[in-house]
This record gives sequence, C-alpha cells and structure tokens, in this order.
Amino acid sequence: MSTKRIVIVKGSPRKNGNSAALADQVAAGARAAGALVECFYLHEMEINACDACDACKTKAYAGCIVEDDMQTIYPALLDADALVIASPVYWFTVSAQTKLFMDRCYALIDEGGWSLRKKKIGIVMSYGDSDPIDSGAVNAFRTFQDVFRYVGAEIVGFVYGSASNPGEIRDNEAVMAKAFELGKKLAAGKKR
Repeated sequence: MSTKRIVIVKGSPRKNGNSAALADQVAAGARAAGALVECFYLHEMEINACDACDACKTKAYAGCIVEDDMQTIYPALLDADALVIASPVYWFTVSAQTKLFMDRCYALIDEGGWSLRKKKIGIVMSYGDSDPIDSGAVNAFRTFQDVFRYVGAEIVGFVYGSASNPGEIRDNEAVMAKAFELGKKLAAGKKR
C-alpha cells in the first residue's frame, strides 16, 4: 500500500491555540500510521478573497488567477488523499482565515467536476462555550457538511471541544485522543 498524503490547514490566528493543538494531534496520529502530512498555517499566509471573476471556470484556464499563497496550497490539495480543516468558532461559525481558504477552493472545479471529490475530510474545531449549539459550533458543522456534500467529498470525522484559553484543550485527554485517532483513520485504507 502506498503512503497516504494528508494536508492540514490551520485557520486560527493563534499558532498555539486550541484548534491548532487538535490539528497537531491529528498530524501526530496520521504520521504514526505512516502518512505524509503537510500543514499550512493560514494566518501567516497571504490569502486574498475570491474575485468572483470565474476565470477558473473557462476552458482556456484551469486554476485561480489570484496570485497569492493559495498558489502554494492548491498543488498540495490536488495531490492529497485527505484534507483536515482546523478552525476555532468565532462569532458562531468558522474563522475568517478558514472562510477565505474555503471560498478560494471554488477554483478547484475541473472539467470532471470538483477536484476535492472523493477526498477524505477531517474537521477539527474548538469553541469557548461549553455547548456546541450555544457556541455556534453547530453553524460551522453545517457549513462543512453542506460544502463537502456538494463537492462529493466524504467527511470521515469531526473532532471538537470546548476550551477558552489558548492551548487549554491539551488538558482534555478524551478530545486529544479522538484527534489522534482521526489522524490514524485518515492515514488508513486504500490510496485514491
């Protein structure tokens, strides 16, 4: 069996925040299972908003014409077997960094459909309230479910937990264990 390739995008402005800690645990689980993992910390990247120009949909052009750091992420996404998106819940949904990334994935439509179709997806989230409904995490869940159902990708796992202070989630052994197991799960199975 060939080595699985997993891309993890971290959508928090806190490099050592809670969703980043969970993402790192997913990466550790995937590496322990033999996968190659590549991480992108979105907050330190220049990622502009989609221009809605639809140049990515013309027959003469495949890809996005916006020259920014998404041009580094696109090839990794296309080559990956799995994608993990890690985001804190801000104002009752995903972070701005995560939303910019997701909007720019619009360019991944190709002649056969969505380039992300049939990829395995893992979702990692943290939120401050103790309840996923009151915190707005449920809105982020729904966003991910709708997007990946639309593009034909399978969400194989959600890992989420409540923590207010940066890095506090590391004290939640159950959630950290789930994150490690999600990484192993994404690394297992057949290569696309």
